[in-house]
Amino acid sequence: MERSAQWVVSKGIHTDVVVTVGESTYSLHKFMLVAKSGYLRRKIMESDQSGGITAIDLSDVPGGAETFEKVAKFCYGVNFEITINNVAALRCAAEFLEMEEMFFEGNLAARAEEFLKRAALKSIPSTVAVLNSCEPILAIAEHLHVVQRCVDALAMKVCIESKFPSRSPESWWAYELASLSPAILKRTLAAAQARGADNETVVVAVCAYAEKKLPEILAGKPPPATEEARRHVSAIVSLLPATSALHVGFLCCLLRAAVFLHAPESCRGELERRVSDRLDQATVNDLLTVALDYGGDRVADLGAVRRVVAGFVEREAHGGAIYGGAGAMQQVAKTVDGFVGEIAADENVTVGEFSAVAGVIPKTARQFDDDLYRAVDIYLKAHPGLGEAERESVCSVMDPLKLSYEARIHAAQNKRLPLKITLHAIYYDELNLRSGEGGVGEVRKQVMADSALIKENEALKSELSKMKTYVSDIKKAQLGGGGRGTKKPTLLASFSKTLVKLNPFRQEFKDTSHLDGTASPAKPRRRRFSIS
Repeated sequence: MERSAQWVVSKGIHTDVVVTVGESTYSLHKFMLVAKSGYLRRKIMESDQSGGITAIDLSDVPGGAETFEKVAKFCYGVNFEITINNVAALRCAAEFLEMEEMFFEGNLAARAEEFLKRAALKSIPSTVAVLNSCEPILAIAEHLHVVQRCVDALAMKVCIESKFPSRSPESWWAYELASLSPAILKRTLAAAQARGADNETVVVAVCAYAEKKLPEILAGKPPPATEEARRHVSAIVSLLPATSALHVGFLCCLLRAAVFLHAPESCRGELERRVSDRLDQATVNDLLTVALDYGGDRVADLGAVRRVVAGFVEREAHGGAIYGGAGAMQQVAKTVDGFVGEIAADENVTVGEFSAVAGVIPKTARQFDDDLYRAVDIYLKAHPGLGEAERESVCSVMDPLKLSYEARIHAAQNKRLPLKITLHAIYYDELNLRSGEGGVGEVRKQVMADSALIKENEALKSELSKMKTYVSDIKKAQLGGGGRGTKKPTLLASFSKTLVKLNPFRQEFKDTSHLDGTASPAKPRRRRFSIS
């Protein structure tokens, strides 16, 4: 596509060189180009030996056709504007085409350098714009130190603005930095820290970057399931300072997005570690943010929550006094109990998943297990089809002896609980009494023995009930199969006959007549009369 006809004024002189830049072509004059470009002078001199119109391919020129068109206008003396968006490309193109002072005073390279110093690097927005324009030509821009000069200038201004803001809101500069690429932003923040910026400055910049690149994750909405979103999450994690005061809720939102987007394992592991480090400041809602899907009605991932809690427990076991001590562990235990109470009603949560999360906290961390008992009861109520062994596995996460009086009363009457747990609640007073005498072990053994005995009695009752039903069915079959034959004596009739035989008063009155000395009148014998 010919792009030079509108501004090349030939004045009767025919063009003698055709420059191709990608899909664009420019019909130009050799004498206008060789006066300011050493590279084009050399190319034209090499091609003049063949005669005719010279063809030069400049598809490799930094900035492409758009930048070369401005270079050509400069060679022809046509006015154009150098801006913060094109100065980097013009400076790189001038270097590529060797447009230096040795060929022409006030050449393009010097003009671009002057604009960089006087205008482009004077403010945060303009410096950011220059850095963004360097992305397509990063290699040569790095070679010419354009990028590094912009990074240094930007870092200095960030340090000043973070301490002495010049406009409102105070974090306006962070939103300006958010348009940078992750690599350039990381270099800028590192340079700012080297000049005295604190971690809070880095945190503000990272949060602004996350809000601009992935606004959905902070609003509780699912981010687009694209490779670009996945790269943004990884980039945000890479920008986090080694030690920071990032809010745990923000980290949980990032972890949820990383799980949803199937971010690299290293990214998810780093977020889990950071959440674990600040777990004592987390709330139940923070843990639900990680576990639930973006609809908020289904548990999507309990594995991440279990690893976060396990990481906190392990850290406390190795240096609890340094980090948070017993108070931090008790706070986390309370948070975890509230969390499992919220997810217990989900029918898709398996016994293993529930026990893995609820049981990762040491039992010694809780003063009372009432909240955990509530979660267990909700789970058993939501999963009525569990067997005895599964119910015992669910209840194994709590200690029945750590229930309050009200909870023990409820547990003693709770038919959903396994028998062993109910007996522990009933025998609490005896267990508590013997705890000072070292007899808890014996009482616990007695509880186990009583539990086994009750189970055995229940089995015997069941067998007896089955036997009674079986005998009843046999009797009904016998009564129904007698037909018109001789009627068999019933059990009641046989029993009555036996009582008659055992009756001592069944003899005639004559046997007792001697007791009062008077004879009873003989009863006349009944005779049979016949008519014959």
